[in-house]
Amino acid sequence: MAGDGQDGTQAADAMRAAGERMRSAGTAMADQGSQLGLHLLSQAEANTQEAFRAMRAAAQANDVNEVMRIQSDYLREQGARSMSQAREIGEMIAQFGRSALGQMRGQ
Repeated sequence: MAGDGQDGTQAADAMRAAGERMRSAGTAMADQGSQLGLHLLSQAEANTQEAFRAMRAAAQANDVNEVMRIQSDYLREQGARSMSQAREIGEMIAQFGRSALGQMRGQ
């Protein structure tokens, strides 16, 4: 059983390497979570700015038809913006997942 010591050392080394990969993946996930949070804040800020822009335009409108057009334009643009933002967030989350799996596998 001379090989048992070497097998034990290899197993311990493999466990240390796996632990290090998990620690590295955890750090990367925390960083990516911060990036995601900042991106969400940027999106919320852009949405708020667009809402105030539309409210200002509606407040300066000359008649009800113009107010209705401004509201309609805002809702259409906000719907497109929301879809785009959801796609961006989904892509970020998918990329973070791929990255974390790669780190866990040592790639």
